[in-house]
Amino acid sequence: MTADVLIVGAGPAGIGVAAALRRIGVEATVLDRFRVGASFRHWPEDMRLITPSFTGNQFGLVDLNAVTPDTSPALSLLEEHPTGAQYADYLEMVAELEDLDVRTGVEVTDVTAGAEDDLLAHTTDGAAWPARTVVWAAGELQYPRTNGFPGAERCVPTVGIERWDSHPGDDVVIIGGYESGIDAAVHLVRRGRRVTVLDRDRPWEVVDADPSRTLSPYTHGRLREAHETGQLQLLGDVAVSAVTPAGTHGYVVHTACGESFGADGPPLLATGFDGSLELVRDRFKFDEHGRVVVTEEADESTVLPGLFLAGPSLAHREAIFCFVYKFRQRFGVVARGVGRRLDRDIEPLEALREPGFLLDDLSCCDDCAC
Repeated sequence: MTADVLIVGAGPAGIGVAAALRRIGVEATVLDRFRVGASFRHWPEDMRLITPSFTGNQFGLVDLNAVTPDTSPALSLLEEHPTGAQYADYLEMVAELEDLDVRTGVEVTDVTAGAEDDLLAHTTDGAAWPARTVVWAAGELQYPRTNGFPGAERCVPTVGIERWDSHPGDDVVIIGGYESGIDAAVHLVRRGRRVTVLDRDRPWEVVDADPSRTLSPYTHGRLREAHETGQLQLLGDVAVSAVTPAGTHGYVVHTACGESFGADGPPLLATGFDGSLELVRDRFKFDEHGRVVVTEEADESTVLPGLFLAGPSLAHREAIFCFVYKFRQRFGVVARGVGRRLDRDIEPLEALREPGFLLDDLSCCDDCAC
């Protein structure tokens, strides 16, 4: 049987788009290789959302981490900065409230054109799920970047740490100084470790109106606290050239300028994410900066019609939609595009405009500070 909509990924983007589609009577089938919110359940125990949750929905100020206009992680979890596990619990709650059709244990590896105008979602077990439309919402966090220099495979991605206490050694080197790198540094310093953070740039010094380009105030506050201990060293303008083993359990991080830094445990990688789009790279166009190109009116692939994109990989006019409160603004846009393809009445989606789930005027993004 051909589904009207298959959504790949049961994270905030997949659950949010599925909930938006229910407003126009479209029941999407959500596919995930693990379970709802699985990426968040893989976070280190003490890692928390940097975006604050606050209950302001009844005053027209939707919780920044909410994926529907009428729910609030702050209210359901009673946490301002939820842990990954807590946020996954919230997503499961939304899936239950919306009575979404979520199929777990299904890993989609590609989407191709099928018969007539249908699409096929291919899975690891050799099956091909037919659908009239597909929304790719598989996210990024389960696909950390683990290459870039010789010896990168000897490092451990920060999102792969289960508990900070379990990371070996007293001297830790972290490669990458943006949010996940500084978060790791803060937690390790609190546990008495000596930490060196290396970065090509100096993200801890950047001040920008767009929070996607600078550390959050939540992170800056914790960074100051860690720096005051004297156990944290931040080094910018440093390009890592290789990581080599040293002794029984040690490692040396080599840099392009000839300096080297020793660590008595595997260095930590905080160098970003390849993202799930690598799985379907040929189904989308990318610009000269490596950013995905989709239609502005529906976030639809310009290569494979009927394939839509939702989530943190989305970008338009140099605006980065990598936080929940950013990419959720396009849930209504994607739902509207799907609805039009299915010949559904899309008028009910207009109710998503005021609470910030249907942003289709991107003129603000010419000089975006969202």
